[in-house]
Amino acid sequence: MMTVTPFAGFLVGLLVGLTGVGGGALMTPLLIFLFGVAPQTAVGTDLLFAFITKSVGGWIYGRHGAIDWRVFRRLALGSVPSSAVTLLWLHTFRLDAANEHWVLQTLGIMLALTSVAMLFKARLHHLGQRVRTETPIQFKAVQPALTVVTGVLIGCLVTLTSVGAGALGAAALLYLYPYRLTPAKLVGTDIAHATALTLVAGLGHVTLGHLDVALLGALLAGSIPGVMLGARLSTRIDARYLRGAIAAILMLVGGRMWLQG
Repeated sequence: MMTVTPFAGFLVGLLVGLTGVGGGALMTPLLIFLFGVAPQTAVGTDLLFAFITKSVGGWIYGRHGAIDWRVFRRLALGSVPSSAVTLLWLHTFRLDAANEHWVLQTLGIMLALTSVAMLFKARLHHLGQRVRTETPIQFKAVQPALTVVTGVLIGCLVTLTSVGAGALGAAALLYLYPYRLTPAKLVGTDIAHATALTLVAGLGHVTLGHLDVALLGALLAGSIPGVMLGARLSTRIDARYLRGAIAAILMLVGGRMWLQG
C-alpha cells in the first residue's frame, strides 16, 4: 500500500493546486474506499495531513498580509471551542467498529455539502452582496455573531469528518463578507483558520489513537510536489470544468457513504 499512497497524495495535491478544492474532501474517501483505512484513522490522519500542508500556505499568505485577522478570530472563537467539545464527546463515547456508521453518514453529508458549496459559491457571493446592500445596518449588526456560529458548525463537523474547513469556510466567508475580503484575503483567511482548526482537531484525534504515521508520511511525500505542480499549471488551465466534475464525484461518493453507513 505504501508504494501506491504517495501517488494518491500526489494526485490529491495536484487537484488541490489546480482547483483549490480542500484536500480532506478528496483524501478521506480515497483512504477509506481505495486503501481500506478505518474511518476514524482516515479522519485523524487526514486532519494532520491538512494541518501540515495548509500551514505552509498560511505562512505564505501571512507574509504578504493576505489574512484578515479580525475575521480569523471570529471564526476561531467558534470553531476551536467547538472542536474541543466534539473531541471531548469522542473521548467519552469512543467510536468502535460497531458504530462506524455514524462517521460514514456524517462524512457523506459533509461531502454533499462541500459539493453544493463548490457549485453555488458564486451565487452565495452575489446573495451576500445583495443582502449587504439592501440591509446594510442589520447585516453589519449580526455579521460577527453569524461568523462565530459558522465557526461553531465548521469546528464540529470538521473534527468529526476532516472535511469542510476549506470549501465550506470559503463559501460562508463569501456570503458573510462579500466586500470586505479581496480574493487573496478570502483564501488567506480561510487557509489560516483551517490551519488552526485542523491542528486542534488533529492533535485531539492523535490522543484517540486515530493516526497512522507511516501513512501520513507517504501522503505528504506525494502531495507536496503535487500541490506545487498544480499551482504552476493553474495559471495555464481553466479549472472550472474540473471543479464541476469533482463536485459531481463528491456528491456521488457522499451518497454512497451515507447509504453504506
